[in-house]
Parts: sequence; structure tokens; C-alpha cells
Amino acid sequence: MPKTQIPVLKEDRPKPKTGRKIIFILMLLFLALLAVLFFRSPVSKVTEIHFIGNTFNTDKQLMEKSELAIGMQFFSVDADKVKERVTSLGTIETAEVDKKFPGVVNVTVVEYPTVAYELAKNGSLQAILASGKSIPVSASGIAVEKPILTQWDPKDPNKVKLSEVLADIPNSMTSDISEIIPSPTPSFPDRIKLYTRSKFEVITAVSLLRDKVEYLNQVIEMEQPGVITMLEADSYVSFKPENLDEEGK
Repeated sequence: MPKTQIPVLKEDRPKPKTGRKIIFILMLLFLALLAVLFFRSPVSKVTEIHFIGNTFNTDKQLMEKSELAIGMQFFSVDADKVKERVTSLGTIETAEVDKKFPGVVNVTVVEYPTVAYELAKNGSLQAILASGKSIPVSASGIAVEKPILTQWDPKDPNKVKLSEVLADIPNSMTSDISEIIPSPTPSFPDRIKLYTRSKFEVITAVSLLRDKVEYLNQVIEMEQPGVITMLEADSYVSFKPENLDEEGK
């Protein structure tokens, strides 16, 4: 009998992946094209910048300091860097940056409070902020209950420390202080002299004022004008000796 030959089965060959590669490359090109079009379109750019809460600095000054600009890339705005730049002015205590797509950037600031005033060399009145920064009074307005700093060197580090201390003390406890001048000694390099509206002279130190101010107000309420010393020990001496006061009576 003749032998019947069984045909050899063909092996399954993997389908070429060329088509998938082409599709993948086309998708990448399409996405890249979309990205280019997006970043060139107005939708990706900053269209509005708003500063909220600023009185000591103009919007233009804050715009320049923050390095924000209309037309810059919205996604390139770094909120942390904007905060750092704005707070370095010395007038702003905190700043919050809120980005709202598309294109809106809001910067809300909280400024340092005014703690005192001083006369500039040109005779103009300057406001002293809690940071120690001096600004023109026209930008801050006048708070009549704040003391005036006189005879202070602008580079004196105790001036900044004093500003920080005054910011921590309630206004009700410092409203009677009319003037503060430096009066350093070898023992107390941050020694100061205060004059009150109730005619008292006070000797203390910047580092002690926060803890001693309550005693100061107690003496002012109970005693006649005199000299109050608030250093290592507290003391009070009336300008008018008691024996003279009794003779007058």
C-alpha cells in the first residue's frame, strides 16, 4: 500500500509588534503636541494677580518683590518662594498664596503691627513695626497711644528687640508710655529709660520690660509721679519727698 504523507503543521509565529509601536509613537507625538499647544495658549498663563491686606506696601512694590507677573506660566508660580520674597520686606509677618486655575493668583498678607514711632533725621515721623522696620507714617496712620523712640541708632540690635517686646505687651499696658530712649550701662547694655504721660521716669532694660510692665502700671495707679527702677530689684522714689508734702499740708 502506498504510504500516506501527513502534512507538516506550520508553527505559529508571533505577530509583528510594529503596528503597536507605531500607535504608541503616534500617541506620544499627539500628547507632546497638545502640551506645546497648551503651554503656548493663554489658558496656561497668569492673567490676574491680587494682593490682599497690604497697607504699608503698594501692589506694585509687592509685585516686583514677589517676582510675579502677568503672562508668566501659571504652573511655574512657586508659592513658597513667593512667601519668602514677600516676607523679606520686613513689613509683612505672614503671607498665603492661593492659585486658582485658570490664571488667578491671590496673595493674602498679614502685616506687622505698629508698636512705636520715631523722628527721622529729616524731621519726619516714622512708624516702627514689630519687626523693627521703619516706615513713613503716611503709610500706616497714627496711633496716639504708642511711644516715641528717640536717640536710637538705626543699627542698634536692641531697637529690634524692643520692637518685638512692645508687640507682645497689650496696648492697655503701654498706652501711658510716651517716650523711650537708650541708656546702656556695662551691667545692662540693653538698659532703657522711659517717660510716661503721667509724669513718671522709668529705668529698666529691654530684656526685663515684658515681665516688669505689670509692676510699672501698679505704681503709676497708686503713687505720685516719681522715678521707678525695674532692674534686678524694683524700687520707687517720689519726685516730691514725703516730709515736704506733709509740711505743705
